Amino acid sequence: MIRKNQSPHFFSDACFLSFPGFLEKKLQACEEESFKPRKNGKHLVLGKKPGPDALILQSNDYLDIGNHPDIVEAEIDVLENFGQVPVMSAVFLHDGGTKDAFEKSMASWTGFENAILCQSGWAANVGLIQVIAGRDVPVYIDFFTHMSLWEGIKSSGATAHAFMHNNPAHLEKLIKQYGQGVVLLDSVYSTIGDIAPLHDVVEIANRHDCVMVVDESHSLGTHGHEGAGLVFEHGLTSRVHFVTASLAKAFAGRAGIIFCNAKFAKYYPYLAHPAIFSSGLMPHEIAGLSATLNIIKKCDDRRGRLNELSAYTRRRLGELGYAVDSESQIVALEPGSEVNTEALRDALEARNIFGSIFCSPATPKNRALIRFSLHSSLKQEEIDYLLQVCEEIRDEVNMWEWKSTKRGAGKDGGVKL
Repeated sequence: MIRKNQSPHFFSDACFLSFPGFLEKKLQACEEESFKPRKNGKHLVLGKKPGPDALILQSNDYLDIGNHPDIVEAEIDVLENFGQVPVMSAVFLHDGGTKDAFEKSMASWTGFENAILCQSGWAANVGLIQVIAGRDVPVYIDFFTHMSLWEGIKSSGATAHAFMHNNPAHLEKLIKQYGQGVVLLDSVYSTIGDIAPLHDVVEIANRHDCVMVVDESHSLGTHGHEGAGLVFEHGLTSRVHFVTASLAKAFAGRAGIIFCNAKFAKYYPYLAHPAIFSSGLMPHEIAGLSATLNIIKKCDDRRGRLNELSAYTRRRLGELGYAVDSESQIVALEPGSEVNTEALRDALEARNIFGSIFCSPATPKNRALIRFSLHSSLKQEEIDYLLQVCEEIRDEVNMWEWKSTKRGAGKDGGVKL
């Protein structure tokens, strides 16, 4: 019975069920492994909370268009004038609507015959692999490819054969051993920002009649003519079966996309579980994405600025002795152990610089890192401050003893000072 003046939502602790032992054990393991070892009692990815004057290098809005007035206006216009909103799975939507128009525009932009709008990049990758692979289909995947593609392999029931990172020769060796299948890789890798040898991998996949899939989440919008991506830029569209991307990076939205041919697009919505069992995007979201596409096409100046800033940052960090494998706007420092990474995070945050920590399961246990996501609106003095701090803290964070530093020194015969 609820007492007078007592909220109906008030419950004593005794009203809540306790978890059975197997779940308590899993949560306690997380506490022991990920929370207790940290000085602040939080997970490694959480340090200080950035203040209003912090240099924040965590956002994937690489062209800095997330609050562009054209995008905001497009979304507001639909919210105010669209009328009844269809909240349902996209399988029930007929051709000819705003979703269909956006998909056609995206396909035309990248040189593909068709495109499929998805709820997220994760949904796009999991759904695609679930459809195209299976128990009798070997899947060849670069070791550092995004976790969503690995999850897609699990969903499909296929067997994953990981090839060494950016190593086409190892890929071909595996294909010769296990036979025709599906090849998966990222164009730009989200952890350290290096670029895949697309020509070589596509050549091998085509030679062995494999299905070729490239995730362009971190190159769509930032690379290629009008931002159409690296597959398009290298003239590989006709030799790649599928390109996928998260639209939560340069598009600064919440969606995903699959580029494909018209035949596949016809059947995909009725085969992919994420498409069937999840509601589609709202009309105002699609309107915002359509406005974003028009802006991205005209962003050559921002892409040029981003490329210049990124190249300068990578070069200067290398001169300071940091091992930087990046070839893009994603620039990572790799302390390796979680203890070293915590020390680097704290040193940077003490000086008001905030990057994103990547650790297990996003990276191998001993290869934790801090990623700086650069964007086109960064000022030169902000980049120079970042570099100044990185120079000042080298001894403090024991950078010279990092395994990545020693590997980098081995490549060049010595670090540059």
